[in-house]
Amino acid sequence: MKGNEITDPGINATYERREQIARTLEEHPRLSVQDLSELFLVSAVTIRKDLTWLQERKLIVRTHGGAILARSIYAEPAFDIRRQLQRVEKDRIGLLAARLVRDGDSIAIDSSTTALALTRHLLNRQELSIVTNGVRASMELAGYPGISVLTPGGMLRRESFSLVGSWGTPVLQRINIQTAFVGARGLTLSEGLTEVSSEEMTFKRALVEAAHEVVALVDHTKWGQVAFATFCEVERLKMVITDDKAPAQMIEQLRNANVQVWIAET
Repeated sequence: MKGNEITDPGINATYERREQIARTLEEHPRLSVQDLSELFLVSAVTIRKDLTWLQERKLIVRTHGGAILARSIYAEPAFDIRRQLQRVEKDRIGLLAARLVRDGDSIAIDSSTTALALTRHLLNRQELSIVTNGVRASMELAGYPGISVLTPGGMLRRESFSLVGSWGTPVLQRINIQTAFVGARGLTLSEGLTEVSSEEMTFKRALVEAAHEVVALVDHTKWGQVAFATFCEVERLKMVITDDKAPAQMIEQLRNANVQVWIAET
């Protein structure tokens, strides 16, 4: 298992610095390499590497001596608003995903609204063990005698009602998870599944590393989008479950990459 890579402080620090650089550029559109070097107390060489990484993901545009933000990557609507978006599609995706879950399974569900849609279709399962960092998912599953819920500890992130941080990753490394069902803010063949924050990315990557199989639950609006950080490469995916508005060309490309794609009719 590659769990040690997840909690490597150097990797986390790099992602966090790059996230903070992007946030800083959102507030101060034009900053030079020297400005950023002094602000983050790292060398100009390190800042240039960070800017190159952000530019490769089309998150910034390099300028002479600095950079500007290409677009807002932190426009994250409130959880309850996101839950209403593409509600029919998410429910159908959740219903289709439930076909993969059997009595006695041990699965993981992240804090995404699409994964939350899966929970209501699992309430009649027996001896089902579910690991989740989603507060809403935990509440939805509470009280059903056939379901056991494990919620790793962490800091509450109000944007997604999730528990994030490195506290929960040692727990994930000690348990058997057959399938991790994960949502994402973006899906592309080159970047895989991406998220908006380093905190969400860290926990989701831990889920991906701990699970035997990974199933992505993404509606059509996430296809072709790239958020801040990758938490799952395409090669790691067993399946993507989406709706019938997803782009046909990308679906075919995924299937050619040996990733199953199930389409929920809406």
